[in-house]
Amino acid sequence: MKQLICNQPGELELKKIKKPPIKSKEAIVKIKRIGICGTDLHAYEGTQPYFDYPRVLGHELSGVIEEIEDGEDLQIGDKVAIVPYLHCGKCYTCKKGKTNCCQNLKVMGVHQDGGMQDYLSVPVSHLIKVNDLSFDEAALMEPLAIGAHAVRRVGIEKDDVVVVTGAGPIGIGIMLFAKATGATVVGIDLNMKRLEFCQKWAGIDYIVDARKNPQAEIEKITDGNLVDVVLDATGSKQAMEQSLGYITFGGKVIYVGLFKGDIVFNDPDFHKKETTLMGSRNATMEDFLAVYDLLKKRPVDIQQYITHRASLEGAIEAVPGWLNPESNVIKGMIEV
Repeated sequence: MKQLICNQPGELELKKIKKPPIKSKEAIVKIKRIGICGTDLHAYEGTQPYFDYPRVLGHELSGVIEEIEDGEDLQIGDKVAIVPYLHCGKCYTCKKGKTNCCQNLKVMGVHQDGGMQDYLSVPVSHLIKVNDLSFDEAALMEPLAIGAHAVRRVGIEKDDVVVVTGAGPIGIGIMLFAKATGATVVGIDLNMKRLEFCQKWAGIDYIVDARKNPQAEIEKITDGNLVDVVLDATGSKQAMEQSLGYITFGGKVIYVGLFKGDIVFNDPDFHKKETTLMGSRNATMEDFLAVYDLLKKRPVDIQQYITHRASLEGAIEAVPGWLNPESNVIKGMIEV
């Protein structure tokens, strides 16, 4: 079978290896789609935290079960989405039900080899049968689940005004689920084309150019009241620090994007507003199932979300180009 390996930053290599053997409580999945996200691109360029090389990338995955021994309601031929967060189930955090924060968490494509290959052995506990979705939709359950988790965690109410900073794939998913709560949603980004897409695709209410004065624009939108919730999906130190200035008294800020460094804020302002500051990490099975329920209703055209495609072989040439902002990539998809 074929396997695409990132040997080191800037180097992808296609190799032929043996198909993995079937293991107890696992299934052999024929990979069909691999979504490309910021983690993959950052790993390729060498800026992804907590990363070791060489590594087979790919954690936004869908495929078909080719071999399985004991899968309960799963069987050969089922179309599946893969939950790439392999929690231990034994640590204190897992026992508290917070599997996305497992102290021994291993993420496919990050801490261990992922899905950029023809076949992958996956625990049956991390497969979701999705015969009524397309392979594209199934692969996108993972990035959308991150957004669903963040929105669920922060507890948006129907009459809230919400800002989402960052209109990348994760930010777009956050906007979609934030809008589904009935809240008023404002998107902020440097890329106006992406924001216009978000307004059309996810139905957000307002868009703000981050190159201007976002806080002044937010004050105009809210008649000076500022907003109830900010969800940051930029991973930018500047944007994350600025987000604390967007909230009203009693507001919440949740960091979904990851910055490799320290975030600084003014403590008197933080306390004066009785600010709630939160982090959001990965997603749980509950979030994946919520995304599955939403996608079955076809609320949006997923094909508009996927802007670039490549084969496994073609990814060697395509992926470096997707790093270029001028490529206008929203979501790249590898077809196997």
